[in-house]
Amino acid sequence: MGAIYFLIPLSLIVLGFAIWALLWAINSGQYDDLEGSSWRLIQDDKEDQRKKQRTERSLQE
Repeated sequence: MGAIYFLIPLSLIVLGFAIWALLWAINSGQYDDLEGSSWRLIQDDKEDQRKKQRTERSLQE
């Protein structure tokens, strides 16, 4: 029974920290652009392929 008196306040402190961390992440802009990084990754690959094709063409000429 004594453990409950320790674990309940501890769990409330952990819950409060989790809520604080979530609010901090939202307010600092962590969730503003969820798809931007994935699109930049794809676009970088296309640009790299274009550069590679240009160098191959210049070497062939």
